Amino acid sequence: MRPFKVLGVQQIAIGNEDKSKLQKFWIEILGLTITGTFQSEKENVDEDILRIGSGPYAIEIDIMQPVDVHKKPAVHEPRLNHIGLWIDDLRAAVEWLTGQGVRFTPGGIRKGAGGHDVCFIHPKGNEEFPLCSEGVLVELVQAPDEVIQAMG
Repeated sequence: MRPFKVLGVQQIAIGNEDKSKLQKFWIEILGLTITGTFQSEKENVDEDILRIGSGPYAIEIDIMQPVDVHKKPAVHEPRLNHIGLWIDDLRAAVEWLTGQGVRFTPGGIRKGAGGHDVCFIHPKGNEEFPLCSEGVLVELVQAPDEVIQAMG
């Protein structure tokens, strides 16, 4: 039996070589507002965190550009970089999924841009961990209590 539950979409992350083009569309044209920013040389990302909705039902739209377009990870390739899913028990999920043969990216569980514990399911499997998200990077995000109560 699965010891965790996927509660809903937490974020959609979109990349481009130049974040200003994404800002023009998502902020100026569609009217979303920036709720935060995040930069990490290690993860090669400079991102703005935007929000649709409010409270426990809010969904982030993260618009990203690489710190260095020539380094990895290439947060602008593919353009739809990853989706984030709210998880009610992240540690139990990682342990169970690993036992099922799911491959995770290096780095393990860590604090993400939004301040929640996160980890990533690798888009490609390997011999040791053949199960993967088949080409789409998936971020698992520990849901805070208010999201668990609202969506659980």
